[in-house]
Amino acid sequence: MADIYDCIIIGGGIAGLQAGIQLGRYKHKTLVLDSNNGRSNLCKNYRNILGWPEGVSGETLRRNGRVQAERVGVAFKVQKALSMDKNAGVLVITTDQEERLKAKTVLIATGVMDRLPADIANLKNCLGETMFICPDCDGYEVEDKKVIVIGSGQAGAGMAITLNYWTKDIIFINHEQKELDKSTLQELKELGINHIPKPIREIIVEDESIFKGVRLQGGETIVGERGFVAFGGNRVHSELAERLGVQLEKKHIVVNARTKETNIENVWAAGDVVAHSEQVTIAMGDGVQAAIWIHKRLRSAAQQ
Repeated sequence: MADIYDCIIIGGGIAGLQAGIQLGRYKHKTLVLDSNNGRSNLCKNYRNILGWPEGVSGETLRRNGRVQAERVGVAFKVQKALSMDKNAGVLVITTDQEERLKAKTVLIATGVMDRLPADIANLKNCLGETMFICPDCDGYEVEDKKVIVIGSGQAGAGMAITLNYWTKDIIFINHEQKELDKSTLQELKELGINHIPKPIREIIVEDESIFKGVRLQGGETIVGERGFVAFGGNRVHSELAERLGVQLEKKHIVVNARTKETNIENVWAAGDVVAHSEQVTIAMGDGVQAAIWIHKRLRSAAQQ
C-alpha cells in the first residue's frame, strides 16, 4: 500500500494547510492538492488574527504554512481535483493532470470564492488593505470613515445596513442596478444611506492599494475613504463533494460538529466550504479538528 496516501487534502488554503501541518506532525503520509486559486490568495491583510496586531496577508500565511507543512513531511502538488470515487474502501482522486491518486482518507478544503465582477477595473487591488468583504473581520476598519459599498441588489444593501454599526457615512452603489424591496429602501433611507443604482467603471486607487473612491460609467467620481464589496452569489466549491454523494446544505458541506467528518465514511471537510462564519481562525480550528479525527481513524484502521 506504499502508493496510497494516508490522507489527501484537497485545497491548500488556510484550513487545508493547518490540517496538513497537524497530520504531518502525526507522521502520516499526506498530500495537499492546491490549485493556487483560493480566497486567501486575494486578501492583502487579515487584521483580526491573534498575534498579528498589524495584520498578515493571505499570501504570507499560505507561503509560511506550506514551508511549515513541508518541514513535517507533507507533499504538495499544484493540481486541481476533477473527480473523486470510492473503490473497495480506497478513495481515488483524478486531477487535471490526469493523475489518479489514492488515499485512505480525504479532507475537502476547497473553500469559497467571492463574486467580483470583471468589468470593474482595479477591484482586487485594495482587498484587505482599504477595501473589504467581511464585516465581521473588518467592520472595525471603517469606523467613522466615509464608506462606499460596491455591490448589487439586496446583498449590497444588506452590507450597507450592517456597516451602519461602525459608521454613519455610507453610500451604496448598486452596480448591477438590481431592484430592492420596499422595506430595504425604507431602511436605507431611515439610516441616511445614499443608494445610487448606477454601474461603476473603475475603483480609484492611490499608491497601489489605497482606496479613494469610484468612477461611474458616465464619468462621475464619488470620493470615499474605505470600500466594501458585496455582490452576493459567492461560489461554494462543493461540486466535487456533491458528485461523491456528500450531504450539502445551501451548497455548503454538512459535517459532524465534533469530528468534521461528512456523511461519507473517511471523507472530511473543513474551512469555508463548510457552513460557518467564514473566518480565518475558524478555518484553522476546523483544519486541526478534522486532522485529529482523521488520525484517530487511521490509527484505529492500522490496529485492526
